[in-house]
Amino acid sequence: MPQEGEKPAKSAPPHAGTGHRARLRRRLLAGGAEALADYEVLEYLLFAGNPRGDTKPLAKALLDRFGTLPAVLNADPAALTQVKGMGETGTAMLKAAALAARRMARSEVQGKPVLGSWQALLDYLTIDMAHLTVERVRVLYLDTRNRLILDHHVGDGSIDEAAIHPREVVKRALEVGASALILVHNHPSGNPEPSTADIQITRRIAEAGRLLGIVVHDHVIVGREGHASLRAKGLI
Repeated sequence: MPQEGEKPAKSAPPHAGTGHRARLRRRLLAGGAEALADYEVLEYLLFAGNPRGDTKPLAKALLDRFGTLPAVLNADPAALTQVKGMGETGTAMLKAAALAARRMARSEVQGKPVLGSWQALLDYLTIDMAHLTVERVRVLYLDTRNRLILDHHVGDGSIDEAAIHPREVVKRALEVGASALILVHNHPSGNPEPSTADIQITRRIAEAGRLLGIVVHDHVIVGREGHASLRAKGLI
């Protein structure tokens, strides 16, 4: 307590960013999916790594570096930490948000007939693959009710017979008891239009499967600019 004649000590003023953070929180909780701009979403996620500082400049620097919010969330941790101001805690928060988004999207696919949940499948694949910087090949193996049995990561690299072998794809289907499959890969260029190699390998796998009663439902190509279905294009 102050002695007689002494002025009481002034309490420390609230941090300058406290009000801004509170306003963001209220908008986030009350406003729904479009309550915050992309840079504000990043701002909020970065609060954990910078409890008192202004995270807006860093959020905007991340968007300048990677282009979009999904690209930031899917960026490699090493690339994120190259942005000035990004530490391990902030990077971990962004990767946790990306992981949560993937798991939410995957939950909409698991245990359901894939062909009847086609948009959910596309959403899951887009979240998981559209922003990859390498070309990744996956095979989704389905049971007789078209439910997902196995989401198999075949490998990374161009989709040709050097990377994906038709007989091995069909052999794995027999091993897991699949009756159908969907091929998936991404185009890091962003353009999902199928190449000649994409079409050729799909037809070879479809032919190999046909001989053993394994149906190739589709080959989906994912890119930042959208997706392409070889079945919809009449290419298989």
